[in-house]
Amino acid sequence: MKALVVGTGGREHALALALIRDPAVTEVHAAPGNPGIGAVATLHDVDPMDGPAVAALATSIGADLVVVGPEAPLVAGVSDAVRDAGIACFGPSRDAARLEGSKAFSKEVMATAGVPTAGSRTCTTADEAAAALDAFGAPYVVKDDALAAGKGVVVTNDRDEALAHAAGCERVVVEEFLDGPEFSLFVVCDGTTGVPLLPAQDFKRVFDGGRGPNTGGMGSYAPLTWLPSGTVDAVMADVVVPTLAEMRRRGAPFVGCLYVGLALTAVGPKVIEFNVRFGDPDIQPVLALLDSPLGVILKAAADGDLSTAPVPAFADGAAVTVVMASAGYPEGSSKGDVIVGTETLAKESDVDVIHAGTARTDAGLVTAGGRVLAVRAIGTDVADARAKAYEGISSISFPGAQWRRDIAAEPLGVMEGAAALD
Repeated sequence: MKALVVGTGGREHALALALIRDPAVTEVHAAPGNPGIGAVATLHDVDPMDGPAVAALATSIGADLVVVGPEAPLVAGVSDAVRDAGIACFGPSRDAARLEGSKAFSKEVMATAGVPTAGSRTCTTADEAAAALDAFGAPYVVKDDALAAGKGVVVTNDRDEALAHAAGCERVVVEEFLDGPEFSLFVVCDGTTGVPLLPAQDFKRVFDGGRGPNTGGMGSYAPLTWLPSGTVDAVMADVVVPTLAEMRRRGAPFVGCLYVGLALTAVGPKVIEFNVRFGDPDIQPVLALLDSPLGVILKAAADGDLSTAPVPAFADGAAVTVVMASAGYPEGSSKGDVIVGTETLAKESDVDVIHAGTARTDAGLVTAGGRVLAVRAIGTDVADARAKAYEGISSISFPGAQWRRDIAAEPLGVMEGAAALD
């Protein structure tokens, strides 16, 4: 099987590494990829947002499977172009990708399907936003009704800050605050059914203790030993099954990864949001522990029949990912700073470096984005994996590097959200 991964970030590097471990996968290609992906795959300078160009590349290399990584190409319909070319594609159609492309659409689907989630109102004016904030009360949750790279949400006790965020968006969804630890569940879907992977936890805020602005994610870990038994089964029954049925009813069957972001409230798990792709970095530890052939599973989903693939199995132990970001992130980023130490770390058997915002120049490996890279480690348990990841972090340096020191130190509970409200 020849696989083509579309995208440039850490998620795509982690996918490429998992695909190359699958005995059924003979070649991995990436469009356009990054220097890390280039170590295990053939890179092609193709715009990931250009559906016809991606489809033409897939055809020219004889790809059997295309995996579209990021949300923006999915919302733009790149998967449709690939399928129209007669090639199996793991990633939802443009219509199905609205589950992430529009928070308002997502809430409408959840309401119709009876999915447990936060109460919400969709607002297009300042008066509507103000009324919604007063109706739900503090903490205020305001979400941009558009793609925002994981940074379009404000959670605050400051009403003026919430109103200012709403004013900066064309349309927003104002929600009630869900109290409880957050976790992510990735479900591989074939349009009719879904199979869950390991739940993971992602640390969104930039500073230790859950302080500072939201980011695309500063670290993650799996498995979640604190998650009550039966939680995944409950999410599948109460969230995934009705959502897939509703999307079929709307004529937009969901094929790809349904990323369910949840809060474990006092009355059980409730959906915070849907995304339509593997999360980054929270999929990284999950894929590190995956024992099953990823290519076979994704191809079966893309072909519309997950029953032909093995049920995903995972290794014992745990995995932790810690992100190193560039100076100024998340408001901006410093580019062109030389990165030192990744080659030495690559020799560690239980630790690897996942590239995201990197580039190769005459000066060597340099920063090329906000989240530059991640150090991922496998251990006997979370504490062991965490120690290895931070030891790996200490081996890498670049000017202005920043990272959180508390990834996987303890479960991300109410303290993270509460700290952000200080």
